[in-house]
Amino acid sequence: MVEDLFEVFTDEFSVVGDSFENFLDNLRQVFKIYEETNVVLNWKKCHFMVEEGIVLGHKISKQGIEVDRAKIEVISKFPPPTLVKGVRSFLGYAGFYQRFIKDFSKIASHMCKLLEKEAKFVFDEKCLKDFEDLKVKLTTTSIIVTPDWSLPFGLMCDAGGVDIGPMLG
Repeated sequence: MVEDLFEVFTDEFSVVGDSFENFLDNLRQVFKIYEETNVVLNWKKCHFMVEEGIVLGHKISKQGIEVDRAKIEVISKFPPPTLVKGVRSFLGYAGFYQRFIKDFSKIASHMCKLLEKEAKFVFDEKCLKDFEDLKVKLTTTSIIVTPDWSLPFGLMCDAGGVDIGPMLG
């Protein structure tokens, strides 16, 4: 199956393999598919046999997936918002990385209330604390590693304080 050969997201793809030989076979098959469908690759953007790289704003390496350090620099310099537009901008930027932050929606709840229709903009101490907490969590991310399926594991979901569906554990 195609999903066993490579992973695709929008206009980016990564070829995968269990071994070097398997990877080369998969790469040949992907190139064959692209050739048959007349897909054109930008060779300047193609990287082969790299140990790490940036994909969709995430650093991918043997250690796992983590936020790109350049993005962390930007977040650490964000000043506290003074307008709704600033809150929306920060939450939009931070929201992209929410998968790295446990209880993201709980932490961002006070700022999210500022985005509600007809809400009065008061960036109070609770909002400032949420803002600073998110900045700390965004700039001190842990690494996400592919699970070892032979070991027992738990699945945690953040649904903003609302239980939706079953939890695995």
